[in-house]
Amino acid sequence: QVHLVESGGTLVQPGGSLRLSCAASGRTFRHYAMGWFRQFPGKEREFVAAIAWSDGKTVYADSVKGRFTVSRDNAKNTTYLQLNNLKAEDTAVYYCAADSAPLGSMWWPEYDYWGQGTQVTVSS
Repeated sequence: QVHLVESGGTLVQPGGSLRLSCAASGRTFRHYAMGWFRQFPGKEREFVAAIAWSDGKTVYADSVKGRFTVSRDNAKNTTYLQLNNLKAEDTAVYYCAADSAPLGSMWWPEYDYWGQGTQVTVSS
């Protein structure tokens, strides 16, 4: 069992920045790929970014490339998502997830464990 706790979501103006954190406990964090997803009202959960456990390789959705950065600090058992140049359309609930595969998937059912979600609202 892997327990994930997210934090950092808040209200921010367009063009602003946030850093979301996901603290993990339980099974060995180092051997799980970590993914970030977001969900808009009435929509299916969509992929945002992922980072592998083996070599730190990252992948991003086209909608966030150049603006968001995923990272991990294995010593702290924590994964981060840095959100820069935020847009109103980034408003969503953001979730972190752990994938037992070496490389993070872009499809949410592939993930084994999920955080509780944190609300990011981008508005003037």
